[in-house]
Amino acid sequence: MDIPWTDYLRLLIAVLAIVNPMGAVPIFLTATFRDSEQTRRRLSRVAGITVGLTLLTAAWCGQWALALFGISVDAFRVGGGILILLMAISMMEAKVPSSKSTPDERREALENENIGVVPLGIPLMSGPGSIALMIVSAKGKNLWPDMVALSAIAIVVAIVSWLTLRVASVIGNRLGKTGINIGTRLMGLVLAATGVEFIAGGLRQLFPVLNLTN
Repeated sequence: MDIPWTDYLRLLIAVLAIVNPMGAVPIFLTATFRDSEQTRRRLSRVAGITVGLTLLTAAWCGQWALALFGISVDAFRVGGGILILLMAISMMEAKVPSSKSTPDERREALENENIGVVPLGIPLMSGPGSIALMIVSAKGKNLWPDMVALSAIAIVVAIVSWLTLRVASVIGNRLGKTGINIGTRLMGLVLAATGVEFIAGGLRQLFPVLNLTN
């Protein structure tokens, strides 16, 4: 079997865009400004592990959870696409999507001694959008090479998230708020296209009459 590496590369870019570790840098720096460098390293490591475990769980167990609640993957694809599109619009406005974290949750993070898991790892980075993306992408991936590729994507995203937070102070000093906002807007453009593709693909499966390619 030939694994569609280009498809997985696009998926990797989409997951990285929606996790958006760069967007978490300001919150991480604000929440840890009193902490030692050793504590920041630990929290960045915990956040990366949390992201990886969340995405792996979504890829391997997500479809089982949908079946348990009687939700079709195609319906979930449309709903996930709408959610991703809404998140993309917020990102293009350089805002933290409310589906990821609310202002109250971000304020609570300042008092939380272990922000690596909540709210940094979940839901700020690995939130509903990235979970939906992994679940939908796992549809029909019953062969080991496919699932290994999906798992590799989750691990790569986790490593990138960890490394980004690990050098958060450097990024904050070099790019500043404006630079981070520019990167967030670019990621929002990628997500907008992904969300539209998800919605269109789900609608074609739910309503075959919309498929005009045949």
